[in-house]
Amino acid sequence: MRREILPAGAALMLFSATDATAQALRSAQDAQIDLFFRNRAVAVRDRPQPAYDPLGIRAGGFTVFPRLQSGVVHDGNVFAAEDDPQPATTLRLTPEVVIRSNWSRHAFETRARAEIDRNLDFDSENTTDWSLGGAGRLDIVRGVDITLAADYAHDHEARTAAGSDPAARRPIAFELASASLAATRTRGRLRLSADAAILRYDYRDGLSDAGAVIEQDDRDRTAVRLTGRADYALSPATALFFQLACDDRDYRNLAGSPERSSSGHEALAGVDFELGALIRGEVAAGYIRQDFQDATYGDLDGFGGRARLSWFPTQLTTLTATAARSVEDTGVIGAAGALRTDVSIGADHELLRNLILTAETALSKDDYNGLDRTDTRFTAGFSAVYRLNRRYGLTAGLTYLDQSSSGAVAGPSYHSTRLSVAVVSQF
Repeated sequence: MRREILPAGAALMLFSATDATAQALRSAQDAQIDLFFRNRAVAVRDRPQPAYDPLGIRAGGFTVFPRLQSGVVHDGNVFAAEDDPQPATTLRLTPEVVIRSNWSRHAFETRARAEIDRNLDFDSENTTDWSLGGAGRLDIVRGVDITLAADYAHDHEARTAAGSDPAARRPIAFELASASLAATRTRGRLRLSADAAILRYDYRDGLSDAGAVIEQDDRDRTAVRLTGRADYALSPATALFFQLACDDRDYRNLAGSPERSSSGHEALAGVDFELGALIRGEVAAGYIRQDFQDATYGDLDGFGGRARLSWFPTQLTTLTATAARSVEDTGVIGAAGALRTDVSIGADHELLRNLILTAETALSKDDYNGLDRTDTRFTAGFSAVYRLNRRYGLTAGLTYLDQSSSGAVAGPSYHSTRLSVAVVSQF
């Protein structure tokens, strides 16, 4: 399924400078003595496969990992239309290169990626997206590190996005620049972490079939988010934490356009735990609030939280459940934002050493601020990854999406089915 608009905080997609990234970059030696490292069980998708994992190309203190995915995607409702759905087939080419350091201390990674779509039925759906980014970690002393990340992407808004204008001749394009700085200090049972992220969205105007300009500049915005967190380890398998975050979303205020700028905060308390090699997870609950400059919108507030639980019934199967509640920006006219609730569950099974099957389902609900509208999305999918050898593999997936909208100003309701098949080459 195509990406939709990137929400604030998700813009660092592959190079997120959060504490999780710093922990992932940490050396195996440090991990063995880290009271906050959960490694008694390994998820199916995270398990090393020495006979099939790419070796990369050594270049001094770095290793280069080139990858090319060539595939076909068939969409049963390419325009996400409520009536008269149009099927279409797209050829997709996804080249990517990742460069990682091999240093004993510190770490660096950079990535370049493109996704080139050529629709065989509708030229209007041809797109070329790309992104560049990198992340580096500086190990100051044992238990103290700093991570810096930056990313720049040229992307487009999927037809299935809530704010997508069905009158647009082509999908709306946008550019996203982001940067973040994070620091972590671990001393005994206490770990303190803080990070700051800034994201800049720049939308391109669209055109209707009649040639009229569809204004998008009022969606341009800069988002800044600051997060602080304190973890206290009760044991090598359990830690309590408290997290406080605040953000500021500054929209470009054009003459005649609504003022959607806002500021918000989130306070969460939770537990991070591991029950032997059977269950691992993090659960947090608290309060979220978003205050909008335009009083006519009202404010969003209420219960906040997130959870991620992984169950390992066997070494060959991983079950994962997630839940989250957040305030998201939206391109829907008349709305300043939406209170989003997400729930998902997925299963990964290693049927063969080189064949991984995945089934997942998710439910998402958006309650819009300033509009009598609620969108509910249900998705279900099945995919398979088959590795022929270290360099080549095959992937296939089937995804079903159903969106329903209710309220006095309800949006479109539709469903679509997407089938994809691809060949993967990596070195």
